Amino acid sequence: MTPDNAPEHTPDHEPGTASGSRWSDLDRPPLNVTALRRALLIEGGLWTSLDVVPSTGSTNTDLGGRAAALPEGAVLVAEEQTAGRGRLDRTWTAPARSGLFFSVLLRPGDGVPVRHWAWLPLLAGVATASALARAAGVDMSLKWPNDLLVMVKGANGTEERKAGGILAERVTEDAVVVGIGLNVTLRPDELPVPEAGSLALANAVSTDRDPLLRAILRSLEQWYRRWRSLGGDPAGSGLQEAYAAGCATLGRAVRAELPGGRSLTGEAVAVDGEGRLVVAEDGGERHAVGAGDIVHLRPAGS
Repeated sequence: MTPDNAPEHTPDHEPGTASGSRWSDLDRPPLNVTALRRALLIEGGLWTSLDVVPSTGSTNTDLGGRAAALPEGAVLVAEEQTAGRGRLDRTWTAPARSGLFFSVLLRPGDGVPVRHWAWLPLLAGVATASALARAAGVDMSLKWPNDLLVMVKGANGTEERKAGGILAERVTEDAVVVGIGLNVTLRPDELPVPEAGSLALANAVSTDRDPLLRAILRSLEQWYRRWRSLGGDPAGSGLQEAYAAGCATLGRAVRAELPGGRSLTGEAVAVDGEGRLVVAEDGGERHAVGAGDIVHLRPAGS
């Protein structure tokens, strides 16, 4: 989980200087691992360990590699990811301490059929969006299946921008690693692509990463416990309804780019009980999309 030449976690405080210290950007202080552990690692809670590393390739890769030796609830946070991964093998990079880049180890275990595990990235999206609405004052929406969108003022008016993403990977027979990457203080000149955004660019009331991380992990624990206690039932747990309510993809004309080079165009009309996006073609035929890339073809409400 930790690079060979790195300490176990970042120090609580490291003074910055004007002469090039890694912490010289006062807008981007390091996470306080001691305070995070004190707040989150509580008796009877889901989270069992929390480590913060200065830099790593991918927290999902690191945590997944150690999954067999770790209990459920392990959390790995990186101040910087150099080879972060998104869906479809896309890369995710950002300046050090400009965002939240972390992974959690979950073991849905007995009582949750594997077919319901596909809801875990959607659950993480609902948990993250609801947490940030409270902690950052940002109205975040969800693009199926795993993108976190914010509204940002651009050259052509206010537009949707991707500020984060989620990647869930089954790493052992009974374990899933869920990774979340979120741009927090990314500035216009640091955007990897013009379509990217951040909480700061969405005028968040707070960009302090410590309380934001705490809020997300607490929300994730609440949603996960509810979902698991009901056997992963997306309807009974309220997850399916909550996801649909926050999903910016529903009601839109979309193009689904499917495995094998195929594509499908129509209106996104529902998310079914297996977490798949239901797309209705112009002729009325419906297709449930479980894997693929979704392109929004027109703004919502247009």
